[in-house]
Amino acid sequence: MSKPATHYPNAPKSQPVARHTLAVIVDNEPGVLARIAGLFSGRGYNIESLTVSETEHEKHLSRITVVTSGTASVIDQIKAHLDRLVPVHRVVDLTEQGEAVERELALVKVVGKGDHRVEAMRLASAFGARVLDASLTSFVFELTGATEEIERFIKTMTAVGLTEVSRTGIAAMSRGPDSM
Repeated sequence: MSKPATHYPNAPKSQPVARHTLAVIVDNEPGVLARIAGLFSGRGYNIESLTVSETEHEKHLSRITVVTSGTASVIDQIKAHLDRLVPVHRVVDLTEQGEAVERELALVKVVGKGDHRVEAMRLASAFGARVLDASLTSFVFELTGATEEIERFIKTMTAVGLTEVSRTGIAAMSRGPDSM
């Protein structure tokens, strides 16, 4: 959830709060993620989604994708703070670059019998979810898509026996031929 603009004491009140997706290239070493998370929590910034993975094995570099919300000045502060951290090589605001490709993966467990089971299968098929596991009383579905689609799927499955959800967080990349 995004924080209201009033949460940021130094932010101008006239600026709107917007969601931003930041891609951060860092050294893949112990403590880097803790330092970045500490930067956010220490300044009262909220992390809505966070994904991390090594992306360049030879160079020992990882890519951290952070989704956060704030006014333009708050987002600029976040980027400046991230840029100053020693293990950070590059910070790119994918939101400023234009429409980025963003996807999330969710595993959704639904428990039910009879009509609820049939309805869960029908709904999963309508959303394009795959069945990863099935028993006589439950399913585990996999769905990859935009965050809004994942949210709709979870809300829909609540009515037919949703019992557990695990989500990856957002993976994002800018469109076009240029790389980070």
